[in-house]
Amino acid sequence: QRAIDFQQQSLAIAREIGDRQGEANSLGNLGLSYFKQEQVVLAEESLLGSISLFESLRSSELSDRNRITFFETQAQTYKNLQLVLTSQNKISEALEVSDRGRARSFVQLVSEKLSAGSEAQVEANPLSFSEMQKVAEEKESVLVEYSIVSTLEGNPLLYIWVMQPTGELDFRQVSLGNDPNRLSELVNQSRKAIGVRGRGLALSRAEDVQASDKLRELHQLMIEPIADLLPSDPEQRVVFIPQGELFLVPFPALIDESGTYLIKQHTLITAPSIQVLSLTRQQANAHASSPKSDTNLLAVGNPVMPEVWNPETAVTAQLPSLLGSEQEAQAIASLFNTEALLGANATEAAVKQKIGNARIIHLATHGLLEYGTPEDSGVRDVPGAIALAPSQNEDGLLTSAEILELTLQAELVVLSACDTGLGTITGDGIIGLSRSLIAAGASSVIVSLWSIPDAPTAALMTEFYTQMQQGQDKAQALRQAMLTTMKSHPDPGNWAAFTLIGEAN
Repeated sequence: QRAIDFQQQSLAIAREIGDRQGEANSLGNLGLSYFKQEQVVLAEESLLGSISLFESLRSSELSDRNRITFFETQAQTYKNLQLVLTSQNKISEALEVSDRGRARSFVQLVSEKLSAGSEAQVEANPLSFSEMQKVAEEKESVLVEYSIVSTLEGNPLLYIWVMQPTGELDFRQVSLGNDPNRLSELVNQSRKAIGVRGRGLALSRAEDVQASDKLRELHQLMIEPIADLLPSDPEQRVVFIPQGELFLVPFPALIDESGTYLIKQHTLITAPSIQVLSLTRQQANAHASSPKSDTNLLAVGNPVMPEVWNPETAVTAQLPSLLGSEQEAQAIASLFNTEALLGANATEAAVKQKIGNARIIHLATHGLLEYGTPEDSGVRDVPGAIALAPSQNEDGLLTSAEILELTLQAELVVLSACDTGLGTITGDGIIGLSRSLIAAGASSVIVSLWSIPDAPTAALMTEFYTQMQQGQDKAQALRQAMLTTMKSHPDPGNWAAFTLIGEAN
């Protein structure tokens, strides 16, 4: 009670001197204190007031990077409000807050791009529950949103909302024990067991056993509590909306008690938030109504590689060539009766010239995760770059920041490179290549979560496009490509790395 008295004084002073950020901080602290006193109505009111004030301070004039950084200071308030709401069994309201508290800057970027391309202004306001139900219905998908929160005692919980295409909502809560790092450590251990290794290196039997154990444990925590709510038809889409380290979960490779991979049971998509799903649908509709491009496919493979500064050796060296990616790009281009950009022809300038008109963009080259973070690359930028051939005016590195400046009409961008789905993890999602491509206008992106050998990648990608040409949507085509590749390359490290973000159609 004494703390509440002081916080009320602090709130009064902040309001008197016009310190809106101080007012927001005081309201957040008050809300938590009220919750500890079990005054849930006052707690909800104070936390909601804090969030509203913080959101009013997040100016559209700030740079994307600064908006993200500012949002990171507020993330806990959204989680505290979820605790308060679920304690009152306000499940749909808690989902609204969960989705409102993620990918906010991303939503603003995509909304601005959509507004620039149409006469109507696209609003970035958070979605209401009924609007979320409309997204599930339009996408004919089961939406699964995860949120990691902590109790007042500091014990971590995993919240899981499952929304059916009918709009019906269910909620499950999973205790993660007493270790706040348990889930993130488990995710990292599973990735190390199946994916973090050099190109072309096979797993040892000991690693294979460890990988299975970790993938089963992840399934037990993340899928089993909601297994009864997931569709029985493996063709029906399930959209996972992760948070934090959960963006790195290899969902297709999770294993149930019977030893069955999740991809055998479900067609999978991921998204940073339900609102981003709503916006990628709008982007897809905008592409469908715009004049059809005469460029069906832009395929790039094994460019003459640029030189990049290596933070480990502190020297600049040329990236190694990727012969497998050249063959992959050629095979895919032949499916579309076109020519791939290869070697010295795959310059950054040539790609920039063609990329804006392409319906499908396939980039089989190196993806550089840390390029753009000063401690790892010496360059301050949005993390992530795609390696292309340098030319007179271009360094051969198409960075995430440069991608944000592009206007894409692409229905699909495939980054068939190492670790292209990774980047800096924040409350805004993963800040990297996939985010920049969607913000630039792509309605869906396929990226990889780890390095995989050339041969399985080429086989999987060729099968993916073959399935699409046979009438499968992107999510179904990716699933079938994984199931086919699994037969000849059974180790999940060889087929489970790719994830589809955004639209399936």
